[in-house]
Amino acid sequence: MPTETVKAKKSRQSPVERFIGSEGRVVNRKQQLINNYIQAEWLEVSLPDDNRPEDAGMLYLYPIDDNKFSMQLCFLQYENGPATDATIVALQFQPSFFDQYPPEALMANQPFRFDQTTEQQFSVCSQIRTLLTQLQQGASLPAFIRSLQHSEAATHILRRALECITVPFTACQVPACRFLAYESEREKIKDARQILDGSIDQLLTIRDLARMVAMNECYLKKGFKALVGKTIHEYQQELRITKAKELLQEQGRSVTEVANTLGYSSISHFSTAFKRVTGMKPCELLA
Repeated sequence: MPTETVKAKKSRQSPVERFIGSEGRVVNRKQQLINNYIQAEWLEVSLPDDNRPEDAGMLYLYPIDDNKFSMQLCFLQYENGPATDATIVALQFQPSFFDQYPPEALMANQPFRFDQTTEQQFSVCSQIRTLLTQLQQGASLPAFIRSLQHSEAATHILRRALECITVPFTACQVPACRFLAYESEREKIKDARQILDGSIDQLLTIRDLARMVAMNECYLKKGFKALVGKTIHEYQQELRITKAKELLQEQGRSVTEVANTLGYSSISHFSTAFKRVTGMKPCELLA
């Protein structure tokens, strides 16, 4: 896949995608280092008039080692005005932030009980909105006082976010992958998924895919399972069989033609894979 295509799709693999989908567009972005443990980013986004999601918060927890975590909190907010008046605020809490607290204190809260990637949406209360506003105030204060104020607000936001989550957490069933604490590594996994989505007609090897996204093969396998919930092979098979079902139901298609179109080495290989996934023979779906 051309590098330009990967980069174009990569721009949609951000907090913007999680909240507003591929139709959203980043208008402006600003980063702020609150302290050595916490970083904030503001993304002004443009939204289609007919597809504006509700304001919401999302928690992403990445276990990177025993009792070590990296967390990202994302918030979508609207201002009074046109569709362009929407902002995503992202707070990144580094592992060193959680090192301040005893492991038993962390484990008393649901998201930290897993050694797996956790993701949870929650409602944004009025108190969180006020605290998010405070993160942008204090420009006239001395640097250290301003840092203290913003640190207090960010910590309070984290506390309120944990309190707002009342439904059970869901975790990807994969052991901790410490390298997923880095956004650059998570982006490589997302790029790999995009490549697979656009290469249904060929079976890419893990070595090929790792070379295309410039990532260690072992990291790619573990990270893909953690973020997608399936192995690379399972994901490829699911994509190809889904496409096969569509093709088989088109008038005039044969099993041989569909197998060749999707790059299977033989009809028997295709039939075996199809039946394993669907429980049916390909011929049973012929139009």
